[in-house]
Amino acid sequence: MLKAGVLGAGHLGKIHLRLLKQSTKYDLVGFYDADETNGKKVEAEFGYKFFNSIDALIDAVDMVDIVTPTLSHYDCAKQAIAKSKHVFIEKPITNTVEEAEHIRELLAQHNLRGQVGHVERFNPAYLAVKDEINSPMFIETHRLAEFNPRGTDVPVVLDLMIHDIDIILSVVKSKVKHISASGVSVISDTPDIANARLEFENGCVANLTASRISLKNMRKARFFQKDAYISVDFLTKKCEVVKMKDAPETPGDFDMVLQNAEGVKKQIYFDNPSVLENNSILDELETFADAINNNTTPIVSLHDGTEALRVATQIINAF
Repeated sequence: MLKAGVLGAGHLGKIHLRLLKQSTKYDLVGFYDADETNGKKVEAEFGYKFFNSIDALIDAVDMVDIVTPTLSHYDCAKQAIAKSKHVFIEKPITNTVEEAEHIRELLAQHNLRGQVGHVERFNPAYLAVKDEINSPMFIETHRLAEFNPRGTDVPVVLDLMIHDIDIILSVVKSKVKHISASGVSVISDTPDIANARLEFENGCVANLTASRISLKNMRKARFFQKDAYISVDFLTKKCEVVKMKDAPETPGDFDMVLQNAEGVKKQIYFDNPSVLENNSILDELETFADAINNNTTPIVSLHDGTEALRVATQIINAF
């Protein structure tokens, strides 16, 4: 079991503490929080050991789980890596691309493992259809949330849209060649609603919408590719796969058949894989333990986290 320590005991930090405590792959040593009053309160309420300094916590563990505000990710990661500790960093990886690239260099120099908390990669609905997504040519995502002041210190692109950016970059095996975007600040100092269009070198186009001032929550992605349409509802954890194949010579009474202008007939059929229940945050943490123990590349590498931040930054700069 890897000795784990958590930096940050806010809303998400407490979830990480609970899951690391119940994991069979980690031994939760304790946590550090810059707010000593909050740290003592969490220690008293849940029994996790509160460390008085970052250094003391880092010295006591093998892996540091960074769940602090984004602005401090870089400094926390640098301190952990300097002491030869593996790092799990919540998304977005850092505040700037330059910081992310420096963290990657430091990890490589120390031969350490790092993973970024892009948790939707572990969403059971996405896992159920991931292998069905092959060379999508049009992607549409909607990530809408009711207003919550907890995330308004960063633009909605870094708060919400970055989840979909990471998913899209993981399935489109091509470089982004052009980005156009618009964003509007409604209640915050940074944009609360944004739309972006990503054009890739292979011709794929992705249209992303994110809002944190919606009247309802929605987290959906749709992938269109040759002879298939795949939808993923990250919120309800449901998915749908619609495929087309050449129609049989004599279709059955209940077969759905389409005919185009050239007379080509295609049969539509549904191929919906079963969605296996899981805890996505626990899965991302435990697969990171596997990557450390087996010396393999984590599922969401620091390279992935850096590229998602790079595209997110380019979207913000395109407003």
